[in-house]
Amino acid sequence: MSPRQITVLGECVADAFAEPASASNELALRVLPGGGPANTAVALARLGTPARFLARLSGDVFGRLFRAHLEASGVDLSYTVPAMEPSTLAVAELDAQGQAAFSFHAQNTADWQWTPEELARVDVSETACVHTGSLALVREPGAAVVEEFVAAAARRATISIDPNVRPLLVRPEVYRARLAHWCALADVLRLSEDDLELLLPGTPPEQACDLWHAAGAQLVVITRGAGGVLASLDGERIEVPAVPTTVADTVGAGDSFTAGLLHHLGTRGLLGGRLTDIRLADVADACLFAARVAALTCSVAGPNPPWQNQLEQAAALGRA
Repeated sequence: MSPRQITVLGECVADAFAEPASASNELALRVLPGGGPANTAVALARLGTPARFLARLSGDVFGRLFRAHLEASGVDLSYTVPAMEPSTLAVAELDAQGQAAFSFHAQNTADWQWTPEELARVDVSETACVHTGSLALVREPGAAVVEEFVAAAARRATISIDPNVRPLLVRPEVYRARLAHWCALADVLRLSEDDLELLLPGTPPEQACDLWHAAGAQLVVITRGAGGVLASLDGERIEVPAVPTTVADTVGAGDSFTAGLLHHLGTRGLLGGRLTDIRLADVADACLFAARVAALTCSVAGPNPPWQNQLEQAAALGRA
């Protein structure tokens, strides 16, 4: 079955990575197009799902980079808003394991300035799923507008949310204050074990899943890096192992996992509405596929998710 359209709403971020400079008093930066929602839209399109991205794209040098990257990956930008504000910049430092720590330059940037009029014109009648999360749900003044759009879309589409907590920009208590409301909107809640610790410090994953189910989320998926995945469907749990890979860095891995999860569910005709036909075996298959997508993303530098043919080649060679 050909997957139906998935609409992704959120930010683009210029991910800058330090590289060796020609002089000791210089810092060279290699800039790649990133941002959690943008990464997810790119990964969906490369996997073959019709992906539409709702974003406010600046006309600056980074905004032009974003637009070229998204278009080259096959993402539909027909509802993108040309923004006067500058793009958001994140400078990443990688540790020995390829884990990234970011410093953000995001004051008054384009991503957070949504107005009701900009999203009111978006038609979601052909959209099976709306995915959002990360900073777009917590950075004002646009966060409230995004929530209203998602609430309206929930009447006809599956809703997927990834909190993607960024404590350097927004205090974790801001996310905590909104999480129950997001669960009431969401059919799918995907988050990392780092997000879990920031949102519910010291809480066992199974207990967290039950809390979020009680608040309304039907499917909760917690990714744990090399520790694999815990998925909970209305309280029924399954664990899926990580796919072994040689890690270049982990930037964009969670976003690629989300794309793989939604793509796989979409190809099975399980997206659209409230996930009434989904079974635990479907979740297990989707999580295993998503883990393969995330593993290939980790094997290359930066947020660079695989194309469908690369996934097929890796599977044929036994690498994913």
